[in-house]
Amino acid sequence: MKTYLVGGAVRDALMALSDDTPAPAHVDRDWVVVGATPQAMADAGFLPVGRDFPVFLHPQTREEYALARTERKTAPGYHGFAFHTAPGVTLEDDLARRDLTINAMAVAAEQSEDPARGEVMDPYGGRRDLRERVLRHVTTAFAEDPVRILRLARFAARFPDFSVAPETMALMRQMVEDGEVDHLVAERVWQELSRGLMEQRPSRMLEVLRECGALQRLLPEVDRLWGVPQRADYHPEVDTGVHLLMVLDMSAQLAAPLPVRFACLCHDLGKGTTPADVLPRHIGHEERSAKLLKGVCERLRVPVDCRELADVVAREHGNIHRSGDFGAAALVRLLERCDALRKPARFDDVLLACECDARGRLGLHAQPYPQRERLAQAMRWALAVDTAAVAAQAQADGLAGARVGERIHQARVAAVAQASGAAGRAVAGD
Repeated sequence: MKTYLVGGAVRDALMALSDDTPAPAHVDRDWVVVGATPQAMADAGFLPVGRDFPVFLHPQTREEYALARTERKTAPGYHGFAFHTAPGVTLEDDLARRDLTINAMAVAAEQSEDPARGEVMDPYGGRRDLRERVLRHVTTAFAEDPVRILRLARFAARFPDFSVAPETMALMRQMVEDGEVDHLVAERVWQELSRGLMEQRPSRMLEVLRECGALQRLLPEVDRLWGVPQRADYHPEVDTGVHLLMVLDMSAQLAAPLPVRFACLCHDLGKGTTPADVLPRHIGHEERSAKLLKGVCERLRVPVDCRELADVVAREHGNIHRSGDFGAAALVRLLERCDALRKPARFDDVLLACECDARGRLGLHAQPYPQRERLAQAMRWALAVDTAAVAAQAQADGLAGARVGERIHQARVAAVAQASGAAGRAVAGD
């Protein structure tokens, strides 16, 4: 029985060594055991947890240890596999089923504390591809699992200076043409998509998916944005798809959380359905974006926090951009439509997404976005109103129901008007 550290931990240690940069502070470690049986693992104190094939938790570290295995395609999609484990399955057999060469390297367990200095088992050229910055499939078994298209696209976003090997891109195109991605379940698509959005350069994920044709199958609402023109005075980059890539990368630059990045992904979906005879204008695209967003969220089973934030951004980003010209009444109405006074933390994220949109344009990445602070300040002024006292006075005046709500609204408008006027006078006085 022999144990090996495999996959990402080995890859990241070798990258840190070659790039002379620190390895990640925390890396999930994957272990493969060769020459063992499930009974031998249980006798050694390991806890079986694998549902589809033998995986065990270490009795002390609780890390996962999998028996070396091979797999055979039995049906379309990523569920259609039969797995085989036996003491005779070799390390090379196990590594052959992995996705990319840079993830198909291993070191013996006794060398795992410093894998970059140990003897690396590298039967498929992973170290070469690390040096050459290439994402390459290990064997044609890659084509048997459509999730690997998404994983490769995610790695392209994590390692943006890596190219995709031409033969790997050709293989992914063939997988798309064969309908493999059509069998992906929503949970796996969302899992990989959300992880890719959180990588260093999320635009690379979309570029790879679009190049192989998978984006059109998985997110046709996004794919149709390329080639759609916008007004150059607002969007110097003109192409809506190019703008989307820039917005996503700005969200990464500003360290935005996942709900904000998803909102950035979906904020302009309606521009893909603008009639050709009105281009490059996109009148009413916000409502169309919200409608298309609903379909995306239902299809991919997007979590509620991402769904709700994206809906507000899709509907209101145009108004938020224009809010510098709004008076107090229009500002309060905007806050109310965004539900900012009940969910101020979410509204902060809405404003961050809008800043990403405004700065994700050619030549405008360093442009200030004063709307964000102005609206955040207006929200604070409106929240400072003692609504309980206003409601009590309204009821004392004989008002009820919606008329009490209107009195509260008026109090908030007055507070914003007074505070903004005082702030303006203070600035003028300076």
